[in-house]
Amino acid sequence: MIDRVQKFIQSEKLLPHNAKVIVGLSGGMDSMVLLDLLVLLEYRCIAAHCNFHLRGAESDRDADFVRKWCKNTDIPFTSIDFDTTGYAEDRKISIEMAARELRYEWFEILRKQYEADAIAVAHHRDDSVETVLLNLIRGTGIKGLSGISPRNGYVVRPLLTVSRSEIEDYIIERELPYVTDSTNDQDIYLRNYLRLNVIPKLEVVNPSVKESIIRTSKNISEAEKIYSESIREYIDVVFINDKINIPMLKKTASPQSVLFELLSPLGFTSSTIEDIFQSMDSTPGKVFLSDRYRVIKDRSDFILEKITSDIISDEHYLIEEESKEITFPVRFNLRKEKTPVKIEKKKNILYADADKLKFPLIMRRWKAGDWFIPFGMNGKKKLSDYFTDRKFSLKDKKEAWVILSGENIVWIVNERSDNRYKITDESKNIFIIEYVDK
Repeated sequence: MIDRVQKFIQSEKLLPHNAKVIVGLSGGMDSMVLLDLLVLLEYRCIAAHCNFHLRGAESDRDADFVRKWCKNTDIPFTSIDFDTTGYAEDRKISIEMAARELRYEWFEILRKQYEADAIAVAHHRDDSVETVLLNLIRGTGIKGLSGISPRNGYVVRPLLTVSRSEIEDYIIERELPYVTDSTNDQDIYLRNYLRLNVIPKLEVVNPSVKESIIRTSKNISEAEKIYSESIREYIDVVFINDKINIPMLKKTASPQSVLFELLSPLGFTSSTIEDIFQSMDSTPGKVFLSDRYRVIKDRSDFILEKITSDIISDEHYLIEEESKEITFPVRFNLRKEKTPVKIEKKKNILYADADKLKFPLIMRRWKAGDWFIPFGMNGKKKLSDYFTDRKFSLKDKKEAWVILSGENIVWIVNERSDNRYKITDESKNIFIIEYVDK
């Protein structure tokens, strides 16, 4: 196996001769084999162990085992302790994602500290099979069906050329000790469930299913190189200054693929990207969200903006005359009708004389000094006084939205309209905005 791993390292250009390598060492079978192989191949290895404190005494057992092993074999060793659960809770992410982020951030710190050439981790061929199936189940693009890459930046995976069974044979042959993670035999995680339940059933249908999946993923990986080059060229044309030019996007071979590759790394889900694609010919005003970004449908562009903590309180939002729906930050249904119109006396619906409005309307949070003329009255009233009269709580005041025509307030959203824009006998066109409670 050592010859095959060496050839794989050379063919994939993973490590230069005599490279200094940070080796992720959990103490499990895979990482123990990785470290042993790299030492035999005369790479300068520094073993790095993460104690995520997720398995109680078992986690400490692993840390003690790898520390003693490295000391006895004279391999440089370093370790770190993480509050993985606290990190996941703070960032509202899964435990698996938290452990991944903590691990690779620390590995990169070590790489710079030791001036290492690479970070080696112990993913093998079976891991790549499981990853393909995971991505297929969750929904993915062409990259997700390519399996695990031998290299990702400074992270290299020399064992991708060997299977789990070959690693087991090597352990026996070399008489290497290792520790076992008890959670590996529990199907509480999706990856474990696939390994323990799904793949064995697939092997009943095709005993060589793992090899078939690996072969297919390699074919897709080669096709992905052509696909990615083409996508990059399209993105360079359609995406300029944080705007996606819709007419140019339509001219690409696959607009939806361009949107997917551009937006999925920013956290947009496949279904949201599908909605964005379907909205290319819709009226302006729609907003689509990921956790960190938003896309605003404009007349001829999709505008991409990063969401900041103050985006809702400080920014203005435009409402075009032809808009039919607004989805962010407030959900509205909008329409324009000719008189006569049946008026429902509901505070969540605005009926305004469209001919008195200046488009686009502006929606923003209310500010100190704002005033309007309440419907049915003639005199001005400060919004702060109106809110006091209406016994608004501090929370209600903070969350109040207003819609303006030019500099004039037309409507305190879901509360009261301005008398200057009321429907009269002379009104011919009515603009209707219905606030939809999420």
